[in-house]
Amino acid sequence: MAHVLVIDDEKDIREVISEYLTKNGYDVSIASNGKEAFHIINENIPDVVITDLIMPEKEGIETILELKKNFKGIKIIAMSGGGIIGADSYLSIVEKLGIHKAFAKPFRINELLNAVSDVS
Repeated sequence: MAHVLVIDDEKDIREVISEYLTKNGYDVSIASNGKEAFHIINENIPDVVITDLIMPEKEGIETILELKKNFKGIKIIAMSGGGIIGADSYLSIVEKLGIHKAFAKPFRINELLNAVSDVS
């Protein structure tokens, strides 16, 4: 099965997503922000990255841009709970960057699992 990297600054969200992916046979790594994610990526390039957009250190849009530039084969799934301009606005921005799927939080875990299955 595919290696999936989950990036989110909320520990509970990282753990829930990781648990469900692991139960479905995926090899999962987790990171709390984009900066931490690139330390992991430099050691073991994932097939799929699931990233939140609003995070400290290195946020999601910056992370996506760097992934697209340096790791062309990685599939990217974005998620956002919003922020100042709302989740839909952030997600529409990253969809234009060529990500594979976007989810507004909260979402159904089965929808995310289906998205990972579709892109991996």
